[in-house]
Order: sequence, then C-alpha cells, then structure tokens
Amino acid sequence: MNNFGKVAVLFGGKSAEREVSLKSGAAVLAALQRSGVDAHAFDPAVQNLQALRDDGYERAFIALHGRFGEDGTVQGALELLGIPYTGSGVLASALGMDKWRSKLVWQAANLPIPAYTLLDKNSDWDAVVRQLGLPLFVKPANEGSSVGISKVKAAGELHKAYREAARHDSLVIAESFIGGGEYTVAILGDQALPVIKIEPANEFYDYEAKYLRDDTRYLCPSGLGAEREAEMQRLAKQAFALIGGCGWGRVDFLMSESGQPYLLEANTAPGMTDHSLVPMAARQAGISFEQLVVRVLELAHVG
Repeated sequence: MNNFGKVAVLFGGKSAEREVSLKSGAAVLAALQRSGVDAHAFDPAVQNLQALRDDGYERAFIALHGRFGEDGTVQGALELLGIPYTGSGVLASALGMDKWRSKLVWQAANLPIPAYTLLDKNSDWDAVVRQLGLPLFVKPANEGSSVGISKVKAAGELHKAYREAARHDSLVIAESFIGGGEYTVAILGDQALPVIKIEPANEFYDYEAKYLRDDTRYLCPSGLGAEREAEMQRLAKQAFALIGGCGWGRVDFLMSESGQPYLLEANTAPGMTDHSLVPMAARQAGISFEQLVVRVLELAHVG
C-alpha cells in the first residue's frame, strides 16, 4: 500500500458538520493505517493547506463534510497545490452541495424529482402550500446532514420553518412530501452498490436519526425486487454522472406509494462514521471498511 506515499486525511474543518467529519475522518484514518498506508490526520480548521505541499503529502483523502469540504472549495485548493484527492472535482462537488442547482440539472435531463419551489421572506406561504400540499419539507439548499431542515404539517408552521432554514443559507427550498420510503445508493468507481432502505423511528431522517439514535433501521438488502433495485441503481449512476460526479459518492431517493423513485440529492463526500451508509452498502457487496477506504484512495485524482 506504500505506493500511495504520504497521505493526508482531511477532516474536521469549520462547517456545521464538523463533529460528523471528525468521526468520519477518525474512522478513515484508522482503517488506512491498519491497511499499511502512511496516513496522517490533517484538520484545515487549524492547519494551513499549504502545509500539505510543504510537508510532502502525495494524496489527500477528503473526509470533510459541508461547506469548505464538499462544496468544491477544498477541491480547488488541492488542484492548485497539485495534490490528488478523493471524490468528485470542483464542479460536481459544488453542484452536489447545492440542492437547487443539482435539481435543475436533473430536471433538464427529465429525471424524476419531487415538486419544489424556492422560498424567500416575501413568499406567499398559502400559495406554497397550495402548490406543494402538506406535509412538506423546508431545507437550506447548501447544507448537509439534515442541518436546518423542517417537516411542515400546517400552513402556519411554514414561515417559522423558512426562518430556521434561512439561518443556515440564504437559498431555501420547499419540497413536496413523498411518503413511500427513503432509499440511498452508494457509488464506488463505476459500480452502484446495493440499495439501502432507511426507516427512521422519528418523523424523518434528520440529524438525530442519522448520527445520534440507535433505533433507525437500515435494510440492506432493501426489500425491493431485483428489477426495481437495478432501476434505482441505474438512476443513481445517471444522476451522479450528470453533475460530473466521480470516484465515490451517494445518491438519495424518496419513493412514492406507487413505487416511483424520486431523486432527492447527491452526496460527493459521504459520511464514514459507524452509522454511515456507504460502508453498510459496501459490506453487503462483500467489501470491508478497509477495502473501501483503500479503493476510494486508489480513485484519487487531480482535476
């Protein structure tokens, strides 16, 4: 494994998802070191990125989440430094982080997405409810890990939900509720891993369900028939490719009661904690956590 040279695992950072990133990065670092890789911790919140070149790093494993980690900024910096990095490039990272603009790309290709509208402080809340129905979701366009997201069940709650989302981002989306289940598909190289069905014990798959609770159920195998699973995997690969995704990532779905999958969002730097979904799908495909992180590192690139 020493052909990778000196490897920096970038984790921590200064986004709202710092705590999750610290867990992801610690798991990745330990797995790489167990696999014989000369891997070291690197926190961009306290270390200057220029140190990557000064200290002789030859590759970077990005385990940062949220802004300045999966939005194209650190990817651009690593390209300027000439250091190969894991995951998608600048454009795909920025598009994947932006839930609105990724929807526009998928819409242009006629891929299925939930009905949605943008909100601002002057929005006609009653008109939004008439357009999307209730319940609906309100979320900041450029946050991950369900930060700032609300499920709105009554028209009177919409303005409060908008204000909560707007605390995190000036761009806020309202999205129609689709109630047939939540699913996700991990991408590794040119392979779509087995589909996971997510069954949160609380209202929806929020930050608490993702990282803090132990009663969220993850079904892998998903329970879908082979044909439907293959269709979701194909759609995930198509959606990921359309935003320019490469290396590895994850595409999240909602399913309608009639069985129609709808694209929700793409994740270009997915979580790698003990609750995370990509390692779970990899295990189902016969890929250990150590094999997964080494494969992701093998796929590192510049630009």
